[in-house]
Amino acid sequence: MNWITGFHAVEEALAAGRGLDRIVIARGRHGDRVDSIVQLAKRHSVPIRFEERINLDRLTGTREHQGVAALGSAKPATAIEDILRERHANGLLVLLDGVEDPHNVGAVIRTALAAGANAVVIPERRAAGLTDTVERASAGALAHLPVARVKNLVRTMEEMKEAGYWLVGLDERAEKNYTEVDYKGSVGIVMGSEGDGLHELTRKRCDFLVSLPTTGPVKSLNVSVAAGVVLFEAVRQRRAAGTKKSQAPAPTAAPTPKKTLPTD
Repeated sequence: MNWITGFHAVEEALAAGRGLDRIVIARGRHGDRVDSIVQLAKRHSVPIRFEERINLDRLTGTREHQGVAALGSAKPATAIEDILRERHANGLLVLLDGVEDPHNVGAVIRTALAAGANAVVIPERRAAGLTDTVERASAGALAHLPVARVKNLVRTMEEMKEAGYWLVGLDERAEKNYTEVDYKGSVGIVMGSEGDGLHELTRKRCDFLVSLPTTGPVKSLNVSVAAGVVLFEAVRQRRAAGTKKSQAPAPTAAPTPKKTLPTD
């Protein structure tokens, strides 16, 4: 069991049907958002308790709870085999290599959900777990987006390739610009930590290494910001391809399917 804190995270946990033991609200906390949580809790038959704020501080271990918290079962990780077995058309996955800051992991999960990614993949070692801090930083997105924890990220990358994914790694030393790769097919975007970047074995398994052009002394961006830039480039390309396809005349005969290779 772990505590989920903050209005947005609790609301999303309720909306997603997350298993919750109870919700605790600080005495004296009123307003539309409190009323909304109370109504949602009643709808899902989740008990509500009102406690003094100091008790809520003690229960959650933080003062940054906005006066509302829910005790819920830990977010179960999704098996990577299940994600690959679904074989999403033009799947989009985000892989985190060595990102240990839970705030960054949560922010990446939020961005990945907004960009329509199918899942986030993190290793069991050298990575933040699915904690309350991650949940709060994701602003509730963790309740909706599958997260797979894998024992060996490099082996998982090989399995993704076998399943038809192209792997694009973000590396500040790469000569290829992030806009020079085709993201319209099934793609895994691989992100490293701010300090160390991608590990060497991870870099070698990527089909393409790309960088974000920067100016001035700053050579790299926060991992969640960088993830947003690349993910929404994928969104832009996919939407543009969909628009062109809808405007094209219907073919007289079905063409022979061909696998489109990303730009080299």
